[in-house]
Amino acid sequence: MVGVLGLLAGLALLIWMALRGINVVFAAVICSVVVMITNGMPFADSLFNNFTFGDLGAFSFAGRFFLLFAAGAIFGRVMGESHAATSIALALVEKLGASRALWIMVIACGLLTYGGVVVFVVIFAVYPLGLRLLKEADIPKRLLCGAVALGAGTFTLTALPGTPSIHNVIPTTVLGTDLFAGAWLGLIGGAIMFGLGMVYLERERKKAAANGEGFEPSPSDHIPDLDEIAQDRPSAILAMVPLVLVIGTILAPRMAGLLGLGAGSEIIAFANAQPVLWPSIALIFASVVAAILFPAIRRRPLAAISEGAGDAIMPLMATSTVIGFGGVVANTGGFQTFVDAAANSGLPPLLSMTGAISVISGVTGSSSGGLQIFMSTMADKYLAMGIDPAELHRLVVMASGGFDSLPHCGAVIAMLTITGLTHKQAYKDVGMVTVAVPVVATLVCVGLAMIF
Repeated sequence: MVGVLGLLAGLALLIWMALRGINVVFAAVICSVVVMITNGMPFADSLFNNFTFGDLGAFSFAGRFFLLFAAGAIFGRVMGESHAATSIALALVEKLGASRALWIMVIACGLLTYGGVVVFVVIFAVYPLGLRLLKEADIPKRLLCGAVALGAGTFTLTALPGTPSIHNVIPTTVLGTDLFAGAWLGLIGGAIMFGLGMVYLERERKKAAANGEGFEPSPSDHIPDLDEIAQDRPSAILAMVPLVLVIGTILAPRMAGLLGLGAGSEIIAFANAQPVLWPSIALIFASVVAAILFPAIRRRPLAAISEGAGDAIMPLMATSTVIGFGGVVANTGGFQTFVDAAANSGLPPLLSMTGAISVISGVTGSSSGGLQIFMSTMADKYLAMGIDPAELHRLVVMASGGFDSLPHCGAVIAMLTITGLTHKQAYKDVGMVTVAVPVVATLVCVGLAMIF
């Protein structure tokens, strides 16, 4: 009983510290120690094995996925500093008009994240333009958070097949699937997330206008002119080239296999056997091409790339330490009881699986952390129940992107910090598009998978 209470105390403390802006690396270590002590776990072994070097250890995860984090951060830095990301957003402004500010933000963020730009970079890249557009359209700033969260943190991160996000890569290392696994479910789920999310944002925009609620900047906001934003940027077509290269490089081996081309090719065999390394290579390749294409990067290519690699350290450490905390939790009796209860709940396997990953992601406040824990501790149980690996891959990734975005989620806290808003001001909109909408989309897809 003490162990279970200690486990709950550790989880509650992690959430409490995250909500108060405590560094997640520090918080994860402290909360892991609480769980170790209250569960009577061998301190040294738990700290240096379960937390750091075990199957769910922080350093084990960091070593396994370092190249992907670094490649994504480098690509994000190159796309940001070259103003290619801004160019894509401005092209949407020209096509749709500034009055479609929310649509522009969602589509721009979606294009960038599906092309491999990491979420934190996307927020920084589109925020100045978002402020300008929302001011012109007199749309409340809280809806900017909702639009960015929908575009950068939902359908392109977990649902659409082929995305090089860490969430889409993690299951491949356990299931032997590829990044396009469960494509039909992903396309349906992604369409539902986008559609319901936009319906909600547009409804809120109209309600705000009817209630006289308009745009109010934060004291620290600098709202640039569109001419200022547009300076020194490549054409929109040129800006899209690196994004297309990332997806094209990832897709090429699969298309070659489907068309019966390149049989026996060492490159195709290598790509299919390297679910982490191949997307990393795609991102690096696109970064090099971008450095050649864009003058802003061509003037300082090595500096931009090295700064991008540095950008990967904190997101990687934050994710890794949450997973290290999960490694400690996974070795407690309480967690094993949860695993057994989920597997033997009597619910249909797909529904039970969705509930299990949702709870784990919600507890950790991290979809990637929840995925790694689930894949290491529960995936085999559900495969043994007869779930198709491709369906398991897509549904568990989609489900991980729901309750992970509760108020203590690190990405949510970072976005609110960047935008200068509080949970009270903006979380309702963020929560609707990143928790409620993905949960609905996932349940619909679970239902379809059970029928078909």
